[in-house]
Amino acid sequence: MGVLQGVRIVEVEGLGPAPFAGMLLSDMGAEVIVVHRKGGKTAPGMPERSVLDRGKRSIELDLKNADDKAVFMKLVARADALIEGFRPGVMERLGLGPDACHAVNSSLVFGRMTGWGQSGPLAHAAGHDLNYIAMSGALWYSSAPQDAPVSPATLVGDIGGGAMYLVSGVLAGILQAKTSGQGTVVDAAIYDGSAHMMNLLMALRQGGGMPNARGQGLLDGPHWSRTYECACGGYLSVQSLEPQFYAELLKILGLEGDAEFQRQYDKALWPLLTERFAEIFKAKTRDAWAVIFLGTDACVAPVLSPDEARRHEMNHARNAWYEVEGVLQAAPAPRFKDQGDWAPPRSPLRGADSAAILAELES
Repeated sequence: MGVLQGVRIVEVEGLGPAPFAGMLLSDMGAEVIVVHRKGGKTAPGMPERSVLDRGKRSIELDLKNADDKAVFMKLVARADALIEGFRPGVMERLGLGPDACHAVNSSLVFGRMTGWGQSGPLAHAAGHDLNYIAMSGALWYSSAPQDAPVSPATLVGDIGGGAMYLVSGVLAGILQAKTSGQGTVVDAAIYDGSAHMMNLLMALRQGGGMPNARGQGLLDGPHWSRTYECACGGYLSVQSLEPQFYAELLKILGLEGDAEFQRQYDKALWPLLTERFAEIFKAKTRDAWAVIFLGTDACVAPVLSPDEARRHEMNHARNAWYEVEGVLQAAPAPRFKDQGDWAPPRSPLRGADSAAILAELES
């Protein structure tokens, strides 16, 4: 059950953002059938039963085999959308591109996930998350100015700029098809999506809050917008942007009478005050600071690992993290009113539903 109950998605096996998009659609109630390569193997580092396949059904097909291609087209004929993550032209060479699929289902939304997009000078070049966000500008503000740019693995590119934009494009296409009867092709590129996500920072740049020079903006330069190492080796995040939150931070630290700390937006003082904060936060453990700041408006929080996040009292209230049979995974988001309790569904083995799906296609 879910808000997308009755929506059918065909997912062609791929890596990273496309399977994540399929999981998100499944989490929201869509029926997702993932077409695994017949006789294929899991990608390096991936488990036999991936969290990204939870709630999906699996059929194994050889898309170079005429009989299996016929089965694939039957799936397409009954689907609302298809998602694939090959380089441009691969589906066309298989005879399964948008034109072929729209010939059997004119209302199909054909979702395409790539790094560089379906066109352009790099369309056929290899790349990974870090490359796409580096070229799009999304990596620029991602570290302290004295450090090399670094971002959380896959989150900004593959997931944020990729999977989320593929899902939003597919859903928008389905809405259009419901009224017009005509499908579309969604060109979701990580390069495009990660650039689009920069528009909040571009709005700050309009107002002078995020200049091009790294370390000079409101979010990447101040002493009150960074992480600090604690006595235990753990880290604390501090981002007290607004004056009232910054005042609360200083009050808790006993610094409300300090003349230098009162000059919150004085860029000339930021390096010095960063050093002073570093000394202060190094005096206690991360967990000790977490207790001091818990529930305050100082905008300070401990940096937790996923395992620590699962055990934290916040998760006891929100149930964002689950561990089932030793597998740690996050619950669906966003949440919907009256959706009921959720428990992680099992991920299928490759081809586990092949016989059942084939029988359904013949009915």
